[in-house]
Amino acid sequence: MNILIATIGTRGDVQPYLALAMGLKAAGHDVTICTCPRYRTFVFNYGIGFLPLEEGLLELLETEFGRSIVESLNGVFGVLRSIPKVMEKTGAIYRRMVDDCWAATEALNPDMIIYHPKLFCVPAFAAVRKIPAILAMLCPFHVPTGESPLFGPSLGRFYNRWTYRMVHLLTKLGTRGYLRDWRSRHDQNGLSQHSNPTQISPGHSIPVIHAYSQSVCPRPSDWPDNATVTGYWFLPQETAHGSRWHPSSELLAFLEAGPPPVYFGFGSMAGTDPITVTQMILSAVEKANVRAIISTGWGGIVPFESSPNIYVLEFAPHSWLFPKMAAVVHHGGAGTTAAGLRAGCPTIICPFGVDQPFWGRRVAELGAGIAPIPQKELTDTLLANAILRVTNDQSFCASAKSVADAIAQENGIAQAIKTIEQCGSSAIAVGVPT
Repeated sequence: MNILIATIGTRGDVQPYLALAMGLKAAGHDVTICTCPRYRTFVFNYGIGFLPLEEGLLELLETEFGRSIVESLNGVFGVLRSIPKVMEKTGAIYRRMVDDCWAATEALNPDMIIYHPKLFCVPAFAAVRKIPAILAMLCPFHVPTGESPLFGPSLGRFYNRWTYRMVHLLTKLGTRGYLRDWRSRHDQNGLSQHSNPTQISPGHSIPVIHAYSQSVCPRPSDWPDNATVTGYWFLPQETAHGSRWHPSSELLAFLEAGPPPVYFGFGSMAGTDPITVTQMILSAVEKANVRAIISTGWGGIVPFESSPNIYVLEFAPHSWLFPKMAAVVHHGGAGTTAAGLRAGCPTIICPFGVDQPFWGRRVAELGAGIAPIPQKELTDTLLANAILRVTNDQSFCASAKSVADAIAQENGIAQAIKTIEQCGSSAIAVGVPT
């Protein structure tokens, strides 16, 4: 098949899809990724085709406004308050994003589109082109279930399902204007008239594949058949940025100079005050009297000079670094959480918002870490105590290793490819209008 994978977001929203693309290519399929230009080299270095997508959303996330919005996306009411602010800032961005995604679809003429949930326009494109679409999720935030809510505490099956329906409705209302504009120019026959982010047409639900481990987040018993959990999608361990990665002699020397350090890194989540966060981490490291590797990432931590007990790192593959850590402290992004659990590391999650509090709760429920400490509540004392707890209590290490052993038995990419090929061989079964 000729497959287009469309995704947008931070590196954590691109890397798993790139891993899937590599698996599909190895299975004999032609694969192209449509995403933001900043990832062009990253994608090309792995031998995967690339098509550009408007990256205004990422640029907005890097502003103070964007960082404040991420921190507000925590709980039902936080989401409700944030949506109008987001829509006000993103109207032109979304229009360009829709047009770019459609241009990629026209240029590639794919047999199937696999897409990130932010690209709500794909079901309409699939309806017009009469091809299957598959929604690929990194967290269970789309398919309704009565077993757990989308946000906040569980208040019963009806409420839990309502949280999903509410977000679906808001998504439909918030995106219909962009789709209406696109349809007026590209769908004169009205083939996508009834499509929405959950369906290509009435009665034809889109398959949803979830790229995480059942051992970390079990599939709800009330999910429909079109929703599956495949296991994580990991890039090859020996590579980073698409070429073989080698640690510096300085990093190797630091690792060999003492006991395993604690990792700190917040990836692309910079928050509204990275200077304060950096100072807090340094104070917590001193109070806990541990060695540390601090990753500056994409602005979440301010760069500073290394010291005998602290190594400042710009980048290293989590798959190489995390197994060498005593514990990991991070924001709780889906990819970073997966890497920490895969490595069997006791974990401390300090979430900003979005899906991060969810993964923090899951880690705690698995016994692989403590309850998440929200960034707004984080202090050096809380962080130091958390570090001492997860590094001294062997039950956290045992639970983390148990989860890692379960993840090691899975092949998420192979399972995803199996589902994708089944969908491709039976277009009617995956919701393509006849």
